[in-house]
Amino acid sequence: MLGESHDLFHEFPEFKNRIAELKAADPHFSQLYDEYHTVNDEVERIELQIETPSDFYTETLKKNRLHLKDEIYAILRAKLRAEALV
Repeated sequence: MLGESHDLFHEFPEFKNRIAELKAADPHFSQLYDEYHTVNDEVERIELQIETPSDFYTETLKKNRLHLKDEIYAILRAKLRAEALV
């Protein structure tokens, strides 16, 4: 939706500290984080009509953003479960 923030800190406020820790300590997570924000920034530019690509391209970007968010969430949940077992 236009005007909504899809930054990971807004998407997962309960994991704010964990996101910052993993971004600093886990190269794979950091790469996913950077890729997510690159895609998200492009989607936001499209929603603000700064860029006007095809609808197909826009939907592909949004699907990619969702896939990355799902992968990031899975990592966050796995870390949480691992900590609970300790």
